Amino acid sequence: MSDTEHDHDFTTGDSGAAATYPKQCSAIRKNEFVMIKGRPCKVVEMSTSKTGKHGHAKVHMVAIDIFTNKKLEDICPSTHNMDVPIVKRKEFQVLSVNDDGFLSLMDLETCDTKDDLRLPDGELGDQIKAAVEKDDNGILVTVVAACGEEAILGMKNMPNKD
Repeated sequence: MSDTEHDHDFTTGDSGAAATYPKQCSAIRKNEFVMIKGRPCKVVEMSTSKTGKHGHAKVHMVAIDIFTNKKLEDICPSTHNMDVPIVKRKEFQVLSVNDDGFLSLMDLETCDTKDDLRLPDGELGDQIKAAVEKDDNGILVTVVAACGEEAILGMKNMPNKD
């Protein structure tokens, strides 16, 4: 067979990486991620009911949206599949905070800069801004990405290289 018989074009409109994958409801555990009402969530409570007259044990899940911190609930037959979001965490060094509230971040592995994330609201945003103004020796923020969304969900001081 020649190579030309296998020239398939698999180009799609996106990167080709799926944002979620299926997992059987009964295999999902506390502190894992799951999609509820189209939102990426972290499971905080789970309970399973006994098999009813229709033959399925049901799993009741309580989860927190990883970006909005809203509590969501779902009930699913234990044998059904649920979507599990692919969640990526990465640390970036904070270079500066712009006047319009966006952060200038640097990827420590590639040294690329990232300027499209806004300072988070509330206490975390205040802590980051104060640390930048105080000009600490370096602040790392944890950026969590899932389902096309990104948010800064944590910060810490960079370790000293002594």
